[in-house]
Amino acid sequence: MSLDELRREIEDIDREIVELIARRTYVADTVAAVKAERDLPTTDEGQEERVMERAGDNAERFDVDANLVKAIFRLLIELNKVEQRESR
Repeated sequence: MSLDELRREIEDIDREIVELIARRTYVADTVAAVKAERDLPTTDEGQEERVMERAGDNAERFDVDANLVKAIFRLLIELNKVEQRESR
């Protein structure tokens, strides 16, 4: 592959990553609505821990740095928590 082809592939992957973040955010917003309907707290530390554990497991499965993947997921979780708080 040429350098230009590789860069186009990275651009496609980047678009897919953003699309998946948007999809995840939409589902998290739906979770927030269910929590609000049921008067549940915004934060669920047990669920957050399960998400982080899954992120680490998936990182190992795909041979990616687990600390980096967990850092990304911490950001995603914080983004969702901020949006949940703002929507209440």
